[in-house]
Amino acid sequence: MDFGTLLKPEAVKVTSASSKKRLLHEIGDLVQTAYDVHAGLVVEALLAREALGPTGVGHGVALPHARLDGIDRVMGAFVLLDRPIDFDSVDRQPVDVAFALFAPEEAGVEHLKALALVSRTLRDTSICTKLRANPDASTLFAILNESKPAQAA
Repeated sequence: MDFGTLLKPEAVKVTSASSKKRLLHEIGDLVQTAYDVHAGLVVEALLAREALGPTGVGHGVALPHARLDGIDRVMGAFVLLDRPIDFDSVDRQPVDVAFALFAPEEAGVEHLKALALVSRTLRDTSICTKLRANPDASTLFAILNESKPAQAA
């Protein structure tokens, strides 16, 4: 699995969302535009997942994710925020990098592989530094697609 199978160029955006809820709505709009999945369903699924526990993983990174009816593969959306926002992260640091993942209801190992790939990649401080320094959607897409995170042991 790689970013080329998870992410379309149309699913990458730079935003000025001012809150966690607003960011989740922007992700919903982005997914609707890129993958033709109803934004309301996306936002509802993300909010339900966040109610179980926040997906802010620390160091300014959030990995919101949810299972969705009606999709047939794992798909992602990447958002870079121009100003960090509170995301109830585990380290209590604000978030400015968010990679949302969506999987079919019946997805098993593919969803976990995608989460692992994104998590490994965004734990790499050099990749996050490049992402934060390039507020252009096409450049962000290129950085993610050329990144080669270390494999987990």
